[in-house]
Amino acid sequence: QVQLAESGGGLVQAGGSLRLSCAASGRTFSSYGMGWFRQAPGKEREFVAALSWSGGSIYYSDPVKGRFTISRDNAKNTVYLQMNSLKSEDTAVYYCAARTTAWASAYIYDYNYWGRGTQVTVSS
Repeated sequence: QVQLAESGGGLVQAGGSLRLSCAASGRTFSSYGMGWFRQAPGKEREFVAALSWSGGSIYYSDPVKGRFTISRDNAKNTVYLQMNSLKSEDTAVYYCAARTTAWASAYIYDYNYWGRGTQVTVSS
């Protein structure tokens, strides 16, 4: 069983930055592919970014490409999402997810474990 806890959300002005963190329990974190998803009010949960166990394979959704950076520190059982040049359309609850295979995936149903989410609000 893996437990995930997101932190770092908050209120920021458009053009600003935030860094989200996701702390994972369990000794097998380093073997998991990890991802970030988000869900805005009234919308479905959507893919944001993902990376493989080593960080060698990384995917981004088109809306965040060039602005967001996903990374991981396996020694700290933590995955990060650095968000720069934030826009009002980035406002959402952001979720961390883990899959029990090593590879990155943009497909929501590939993930086995989910955090409770952290709210990000971007004011224009």
